[in-house]
Amino acid sequence: MTLVQPTPDMRVSIREELREPENPEDIEKDVKLIREWLETQPHLPKDMDDARLRTFLRGCKFSLEKCKRKLDMYYTMRNAVPEFFSNRDIKRPELQLVCEYVHGPPLPGLTPNGRRVTLIRAIDHEFQPHQVNDAMKVALMVGDIRLAEESVGIAGDIYILDAAVATPAHFAKFSPAVVKKFLICVQEAYPVKLKEVHVINVSPLVDTILNFVKPFLKEKIRNRIHLHTTMESLYKMVPRKLLPTEYGGEAGSIIDIGKEWVKKLDDYTEWFAEQENSKANESLRPGAPKTSDDLFGMEGTFRQLSID
Repeated sequence: MTLVQPTPDMRVSIREELREPENPEDIEKDVKLIREWLETQPHLPKDMDDARLRTFLRGCKFSLEKCKRKLDMYYTMRNAVPEFFSNRDIKRPELQLVCEYVHGPPLPGLTPNGRRVTLIRAIDHEFQPHQVNDAMKVALMVGDIRLAEESVGIAGDIYILDAAVATPAHFAKFSPAVVKKFLICVQEAYPVKLKEVHVINVSPLVDTILNFVKPFLKEKIRNRIHLHTTMESLYKMVPRKLLPTEYGGEAGSIIDIGKEWVKKLDDYTEWFAEQENSKANESLRPGAPKTSDDLFGMEGTFRQLSID
């Protein structure tokens, strides 16, 4: 699956939105400064390539201090949440099962303002609680590939969540602790620029789920969540042609797009294996090591999340 990159015209507006320096040499100076900082951090790996460093910088709107915090959390989470970051081989049966029953591919195209659309839907299946961890592992694997392949920079992300098969039994499998860890991983360790969330095929259960999550999101993110009772409502906000054919679009079948992403994940198998030990070493961290309570708060509670 090839991810379409921004056109030259898109790049102009994206650079303005992300406060990107006009001179490419300035970006390379920032990359060098971040790399020099990494060399002074005994607890962090030194394997981050320049392309991914640029992606982190863009995601942090070229704030060096914010980029440092993100990078520290990126490696720290790999040590703190092994259930998300170990055994990342898409050929493992449990991950193959996720790909069979959950379709969540980033779609190839970009909106006119340079945003990537990801559509997530599930097939009706009585999955087990441990499979929630597996699904989140696959989602973060996709996130790591995007870090590597979107180095040119996009303007942000749009997520479409299809709630057609959501049931109370499904929702009950998502424990607060797992949801908390995943949300903190995504928002504090990855340079995510979440711009819009659209929920389609809504039901009363969707309100229950949102009421569960919303208190732990800042107001500006709550205001970016849109519920749609018709596809026409969605089309007014997301270009129809970018969507899979199952949703009235022109991007091809979501099943075929998902299969292409499984192939891409397989292509990265060796890289994921190499990354297995790419994580923070808390015994070498200057000052006190970070504990689970530091990262996730007391059991049963959520930390307040921040999203740019």
